[in-house]
Parts: sequence; structure tokens; C-alpha cells
Amino acid sequence: MDLNADLGEREAADGRDDPLLAVVTSAAVACGGHAGTPAVMAEVCRSARRLGVVVGAHPSYVDREGFGRRPMTVAADVLVDQLVGQVATLQDVARAEGVVVRFVKPHGALYNAMADDLALAGLVADTVRSLGQDLVLVGLAGSAGLEAAARRGLAVAAEGFCDRAYRPDGRLVPRGTPGAVLTDPAAVVRQALELASEGRVTTADGSRRSLHVDTLCCHSDTPDAVSLARAVRAGLAAAGVPVEPFVR
Repeated sequence: MDLNADLGEREAADGRDDPLLAVVTSAAVACGGHAGTPAVMAEVCRSARRLGVVVGAHPSYVDREGFGRRPMTVAADVLVDQLVGQVATLQDVARAEGVVVRFVKPHGALYNAMADDLALAGLVADTVRSLGQDLVLVGLAGSAGLEAAARRGLAVAAEGFCDRAYRPDGRLVPRGTPGAVLTDPAAVVRQALELASEGRVTTADGSRRSLHVDTLCCHSDTPDAVSLARAVRAGLAAAGVPVEPFVR
């Protein structure tokens, strides 16, 4: 099972992501839409290369003020330009650091919108393919949007979340709702093991939903994120679940 984190979501190269990079096996790097700068991207790529962590792009709607988490309506041609600009910037920075960008994981509101909007998912999938035939698109496990992207012939990876509560329909409980973010280490590890070992998740109403995942996310902005990620990795190892990148 792959363990990923969204990194580079800051404005200064200060080494802040290194503790998480020492735990995860893949890193989705912010590339300017909601956060991040070329200097931060370069720093994350250097550390990822040193630690053997696979690097991916984490593009979003261009919305730094709202951290890419505000729903937006963006014309198709504009969105394509935004995504190409962000991913290509990270590809250039990574190349200079001797790193290859292996996947694209949209961020925030764009990620959530793609889960149900098949036209949007197709547009993003086609854009990702145009940026590199070997790129993998990461999206919400069990979503129609991810299935639509796969039907276009693009390699995809289904993502589950260790630190976010699920609704019975398999979508995430919206941020701002009480209990949407899981911060109790025992609960986070339990959900990670359920997803990785059993292929299911216990939802907010106590029901269980089948959910195949290829990668598990621990958000870097969840309180005490490093300790949570360490607990998840240790829990997976104790359960006999190999922790390794989903793409090499």
C-alpha cells in the first residue's frame, strides 16, 4: 500500500516537509495554483529524491486566497491552461533536481468536483495525458469520475483517506462539518487498516462501504500530521501490509 501526503503547500523553503517525507512513499507537490513556489517545489523534490519518495503534481483551481478549496466555475480552456502551467512548472523544477514527476493528483475543490462531474474528469484526464503518457491520475476511490478517466485509457490510482470521515455514499464529509477531519491516532490507524486490509471503510453513520484503494493519504495540514503518518505506517507494517509506492 502506498502512503502519500500533499506537500509543498507553503511559501518558503524551510525544510518543514522533511519529517513527513521520511514517512510517506509518495508526495503530491503543490505547484502554484493553491500554494507553493518554485523554490519550495525544488526543496521538496530534492528531499524526495534523497529519501526515495515518488513525486507527483498537486494542481488546483488557481485560488491561493481560498487555498483551492472553494468551488469554482472555470471555462474548459482556462482550466486546461491552468493545469498545464502548474504541472509543467513542477516537471521543469523536478527535472532540474533529477526527479521525474510520476503522477497528478488534483487538489481540493477540483478533486471533489471531478468525483461526480464526468465531463470535468474527462477534461482533466485528457490534459494529464497530454503532459506525459506515463503519468498516473490519482482520484477519489469509488468515484464515477475516476472510472470515467480510466475508460479514456489513462492509468489511474484510487485514493483513500486516513484522516477524513466518509459519508455513506463514499464521498468525504465536507470540511467544516464536525468530525470531518479525524485527529485521534487510534481512529486514523483503524481507518487506514480497514481500507488497506479489508477494502472497506466505516462511514459517519456507522455503515460500511466497500472501497478499493491503491494509495492512502495523510494530509499535511491535519493537526499532528507527522505523528499520525508515523502511526499509520507502523500500523500497516504491524498488520503485514507492505508500504511501497503505487508507481515507480
